[in-house]
Amino acid sequence: MTKQQSIQLFEENNVRTVWDAEQEKWFFSVVDVVQVLTMSDYQAARKYWKVLKGRIVHEAGQPVTICYQFKMRAADGKMRLTDVADQEQLFRLIQSIPSPKAEPFKQWMAMVASQRLDQMQDPELSIEQAIADYARLGYSDKWINQRIRSIEVRKELTDEWKRAGVQQGQQYASLTNIITQAWSGKTVGEYKRHKGLYKESLRDNMTNMELALNTLAEITTAELHKQTVPQGFRESAKLAKEGGDIAGNTRREIESRLGHSVISSDNAATYLPTDSNKPIE
Repeated sequence: MTKQQSIQLFEENNVRTVWDAEQEKWFFSVVDVVQVLTMSDYQAARKYWKVLKGRIVHEAGQPVTICYQFKMRAADGKMRLTDVADQEQLFRLIQSIPSPKAEPFKQWMAMVASQRLDQMQDPELSIEQAIADYARLGYSDKWINQRIRSIEVRKELTDEWKRAGVQQGQQYASLTNIITQAWSGKTVGEYKRHKGLYKESLRDNMTNMELALNTLAEITTAELHKQTVPQGFRESAKLAKEGGDIAGNTRREIESRLGHSVISSDNAATYLPTDSNKPIE
């Protein structure tokens, strides 16, 4: 299942969502929706949903089938299993929660679904949504611009891998690992452990310097592909190592001049702002 997480804003409330590309539908965090409808805090919403879910199970006489579970980022920055429901499931659930927010929320869900269809027709809208999501989380404009560029470069690289006959999934992951280790001195797994990450996106937890070097490694690898036109995984792996080495040499030159490593143990949870006046750099 290809899933992309994002945070949607309903009035002043963050609602965690997941876009399932295979089913082409949104899934919404149920507890976030309950929090909106009951106008309560997060812990009270969790308790409300626990009681409501138990009642639904009891009335149905079988395990609840109105929601799924996906791993979503919690307030502490960790990925945790979270009950989610699609739009149709939520419409049924909302009927069980008396709230003046019910109708506005239904209209908002329909708008979210419509916006996604527009984004599928116009990729520029998807980029605008990503920018809005990162800004809402507190990332600086400088970091966001760098991250969006890195997404474009990554797409360019994966297009080259696809043309070379590289298999999506494990082979893409292996090539990414080769590039990352060549420029940073760490495998993706080691890099994540260095930053205290588990399932979180490594790129979303990189500093500007780390992101710039990673982008340099990937765009160099993409350009090497265009020049040499490799075939298959093995030839692509050689270019991945070469592109990563070039960025690695750049990293070492920078570190020699600065006198310290640019590979940081900081992650988004460490430096995400607790207020809107302190953007991530």
